[in-house]
Amino acid sequence: MAAALPLVLFVLLLLGPVGRGHAEPPRDSLREELVITPLPSGDVAATFQFRTRWDSELQREEVSHYRLFPKALGQLISKYSLRELHLSFTQGFWRTRYWGPPFLQAPSGTDHNFLRYAVLPREVVCTENLTPWKKLLPCSSKAGLSVLLKADRLFHTSYHSQAVHIRPVCRNARCTSVSWELRQTLSVVFDAFVTGQGKKDWSLFRMFSRTLTEPCPLASESRVYVDITGYNQDNETLEVTPPPTTTYQDVILGARKTYAVYDLLDTAVINNSRNLNLQLKWKSPPESEAPPVPFLHAQRYVSGYGLQNGKLNTLLYNTHPHRAFPVLLLDTVPWHLRLYVHTLTITSKGKDNKPSYVHYQPAQDRLQPHLLEMLIQLPANSATKVSIQFERALLKWTEYTPDPNHGFYVSPSVISALVPSTVAAKPVDWEESPLFKSLYPVSDSSSYFVRLYTEPLLVNLPTPDFSMPYNVICLTCTVVAVCYGSFYNLLTRTFHIEEPSTGGLAKRLANLIRRARGVPPL
Repeated sequence: MAAALPLVLFVLLLLGPVGRGHAEPPRDSLREELVITPLPSGDVAATFQFRTRWDSELQREEVSHYRLFPKALGQLISKYSLRELHLSFTQGFWRTRYWGPPFLQAPSGTDHNFLRYAVLPREVVCTENLTPWKKLLPCSSKAGLSVLLKADRLFHTSYHSQAVHIRPVCRNARCTSVSWELRQTLSVVFDAFVTGQGKKDWSLFRMFSRTLTEPCPLASESRVYVDITGYNQDNETLEVTPPPTTTYQDVILGARKTYAVYDLLDTAVINNSRNLNLQLKWKSPPESEAPPVPFLHAQRYVSGYGLQNGKLNTLLYNTHPHRAFPVLLLDTVPWHLRLYVHTLTITSKGKDNKPSYVHYQPAQDRLQPHLLEMLIQLPANSATKVSIQFERALLKWTEYTPDPNHGFYVSPSVISALVPSTVAAKPVDWEESPLFKSLYPVSDSSSYFVRLYTEPLLVNLPTPDFSMPYNVICLTCTVVAVCYGSFYNLLTRTFHIEEPSTGGLAKRLANLIRRARGVPPL
């Protein structure tokens, strides 16, 4: 009976899963996507998105097993009761005037009581930021679209921005249960005239020095979208290879766009050589046309002279011919620039423009910066100027950066607005539409949400001559060393009287000779 017990247990182990029925489907999923867009200036923008969604209540239930969702971020949500997190590293400046509206935008809304906003305008982005970002991906950089993320190619671009977005997503209409969504985005802009030897042609290998070989085996969706809106099939001036199997049309940022779709999960897309190298070639030189001007773009600069006073200026452009719309302007200014709020002026078309909402939080020295938020109405076809004067503060000598003469950075202004759309947008199912579609929230069919960032500013502050303390220290150390050294030698040195010697080498040699002769020594 005892010998048969292990056999019974073995049979029960085999029959156990059958008695419970089929295994539960995984509650997490991964979607990856790449959007390639030729810009009006001739450059090429590439936007990566990796979305991991997990049907789990991380803040209510204890989770010990992680499959696709990164464990480090899951523990962060559980421990600190995190609601949302948006972290981005950007190098370069998105030129809205020449490239059009930006691709990646943060969602609007959050309660001010729980909102934390911070900016490091001088932080340098390098490979040590990209490596841990790639490690959060389920396939890392081994398979799928992430194989294109080669550091030496990504950081030699005109613009580079990588971000991590975490937010809860409701599973039903009443939002009684939520799923956690992790969205990793990376956007780069390649200079096509440099990489393409003066041509607008491009390919995956020319931009990334790599090609696509296989999809991520853990992904439920892996697609590449190429913007072919300017493609005219009648004159065939543009050639996309390999030819796409399907196309996708939608209204993006107020304009109708057409995309060529390549599904990596389709075995017909990746050929027998397991290599997909998308290419775009112009059969004839494209016509040189002025790039379309977006309805909303902004510019920021510092005016004034000297190292005592100055003025911050922000220009807001509304190029729509006949429609006005409001914008929300948010400024965070360091405490060492003391703002004079009574000098705030807003002018549009030579007239004063009174904001409908103003929120100002003064700075505290060495604790918090200035916070200025305004809701401004931009008239149609106008340029609105927002100016405010400031006074430079004198810092302590220990508060200066290692290179103080380079200047101090001021974070860019944040501009949020609902921009009028030229084409009416239709409501779509977010789960069935591409991932990049959800980057452009649409309030209704007549407008879409846009968030812009101006240039960071570089402001000089009164800087002391740091060479004078160095000279004083060197001189003082030299004087102390000479004086103290001499005095110390006098106090510690011992003097002895040396008796004159009674004989030398000649005397000893003479005595040896005398001794050999039997004569008494000297």
